[in-house]
Amino acid sequence: MSRVHANGIEIEFDTFGKRTDRPLLLIMGLGTQMIGWPDGFCDKLANEGCFVVRFDNRDAGLSSKMDDAGIPDVMAHIQTVMEGGSIDTPYTLSDMAADAIGLLDTLGIERSHVCGLSMGGMIAQTMAIEQPGRILSLISMESSTGEVGLPEPSPEAQEAMFSFPPKEREANIKHRTGVFRAFSGGSDKFDEKVERELSALSYDRCFYPEGFARQFAAILASGGRKEALKSVSIPTLVIHGAHDPLVPPQHGRATAEAVPGAKLLVVEGLGHGLSYPDLWDEIVQAITAHTKATV
Repeated sequence: MSRVHANGIEIEFDTFGKRTDRPLLLIMGLGTQMIGWPDGFCDKLANEGCFVVRFDNRDAGLSSKMDDAGIPDVMAHIQTVMEGGSIDTPYTLSDMAADAIGLLDTLGIERSHVCGLSMGGMIAQTMAIEQPGRILSLISMESSTGEVGLPEPSPEAQEAMFSFPPKEREANIKHRTGVFRAFSGGSDKFDEKVERELSALSYDRCFYPEGFARQFAAILASGGRKEALKSVSIPTLVIHGAHDPLVPPQHGRATAEAVPGAKLLVVEGLGHGLSYPDLWDEIVQAITAHTKATV
């Protein structure tokens, strides 16, 4: 793993594959480190001719922490936004998109395919809106346009998302595994062993729950992207899980409908996250075909 200074912060990243292959930037979701893109998944992409770059967003993993900004009151922010008000936050999705562009700059990558999952998909969409000249193609996974009125998470998934993680290691691993089990929507494709391994790696690498609140506030402050996405002319693939209870499938359909010419792949058995190794080949082949088709 490596660390660079970009957009005024420190960003931790690593790569898979050959530098001469198709560049593919992977952006992870809310409160999740870059290892949320499992090594095995990244290896499959690299074996299909992608030069994979994954990184820790600000306030996650080993990248810079915005401790001086304090911890926002997420519930109060949600209420304000629901009532049509605006909120002040330390940063927005645009700042996080600029982080990703800054990383590409330091790596000397002029244009890249960009794939984001959940909040990462929102960041990737923002990059496509604000920096289209830097993006070869967009893959938005398990994500949303962020518009008010789209279906809310299931009660179980919502409760799991806002549950505070224990500090003790074993309790934390058990808790995080349970959270992603709740995010599976009951799918029999969810692999608890894989998720437990990811949870253990995440805890040992960096336990930092404070970043969740600031990242969530960034999502809230950034609002919806439906209208802005209409201007995106970059080839776009939307991948969504048929079983996703956290970001229901209607969010993926709304994203595909917003971007002119976008393709939609709904994956049966896929919930929220990537602890579904039996489905990796289907997802990787879709990403491979999409990136190969873009010159």
